[in-house]
Amino acid sequence: MNLFEYQNKLPFTGQIDDLESFLDDIWKRREVNSLYETEDALKSELQRFLQISHKTKEIKSNKYVGVIHYNSCKINLLPKIFYDPQKEYDDNGITGIQKHILWYLSYCRKIRFPHYDCTLGRFQNDFFEILIYMFAKYSHETLNSILYHQYAEMNEDLGYVRGKLNVKKYVSENIVKARWHRLNCDFETFTMDNKFNRIVKYVCKLLLNETRNDDSKKYLREILFILEDVSDERATPEESGRIQFNPIFADLETIRDYCTLFLS
Repeated sequence: MNLFEYQNKLPFTGQIDDLESFLDDIWKRREVNSLYETEDALKSELQRFLQISHKTKEIKSNKYVGVIHYNSCKINLLPKIFYDPQKEYDDNGITGIQKHILWYLSYCRKIRFPHYDCTLGRFQNDFFEILIYMFAKYSHETLNSILYHQYAEMNEDLGYVRGKLNVKKYVSENIVKARWHRLNCDFETFTMDNKFNRIVKYVCKLLLNETRNDDSKKYLREILFILEDVSDERATPEESGRIQFNPIFADLETIRDYCTLFLS
């Protein structure tokens, strides 16, 4: 279904009450930004993505642009500047509009979008698959050349002193149990098992279950192979958004922004 901002209406053949409940839940969990939303919208707990007519069972787009996946239904929300009431939009036409959206997003300062225009023609009429492919391809290329390591604090029982001896734990956990030969040490280690890599691994596993594109699956599996030694851990958009990099790792900021986008 192709809806243009404040323009056309289309009949919805499914359970329209269920669709509205589904959108209400997404609206409540969205990333809120007072810069782009009115005070009335910020206070509302009812979704503002679509106008829904229960009487006629029709839906109409509001001011949001993107894609909604609901069960087997896909609803494209498109910019009104492309609307032509006399035109029939096929898959190629919708893909062309989505490429324009990606071009607009290349000027966005909040999220960095890599571009692979020569390959996007394969993703007919599916903006979500385009985003997954762009993330997977860019992350695969970047992580093959830059594998992020970070110092992390560790505490282990060792047979020798490393870092500094944790006297309190050594006394309470080792000496009293006649394990005086095991030394409880606090130290820092340079490891790839860090918060950033855990978030990337978590997002890749989520997207692997969502995408239907073979190339995206291939890239995601290869990323998971690279991050095989990284711990499995759930992630939130807030955790992802808080990660900061040294300017040397500026290329990783795009991966971080994509992870934040998908988690949101």
